[in-house]
Amino acid sequence: MTTSATTPENAAGPHLVPLPDIAEQLGVIVTRVHQLIRDRTVIAVRSDGVVKMPAEFITGPGAGSDRPGEVVKGLTGTITLLTDAGYTDEEIIDWLFRPDETLPGTPMQALRDNRGTEVKRRAQASGF
Repeated sequence: MTTSATTPENAAGPHLVPLPDIAEQLGVIVTRVHQLIRDRTVIAVRSDGVVKMPAEFITGPGAGSDRPGEVVKGLTGTITLLTDAGYTDEEIIDWLFRPDETLPGTPMQALRDNRGTEVKRRAQASGF
């Protein structure tokens, strides 16, 4: 589980943060984030010896707010479709953050903008 989650097509890449930061943003303890990963609600990768997750997977106010953040709507289903298509976690993160002119933007941006139907359609088609 090692990756930089950045490819030439995806130079900016995701903003990978350690799981305790994700837990704080979600307003939960870090073991709950580990459970989300085991349940495949979200995915994480090892980077520089530390398990990290893209900060973009979480939306909402988060840390320092009265309301906790949430996992981006449609992300879990997209992860499932890509996993079923044989993608590794690293490949899924690369796919989510790879710019696609026809969306426009990246699949992750589209999910965050509540345009998940098209993202899921593309994820399903990428399995063929």
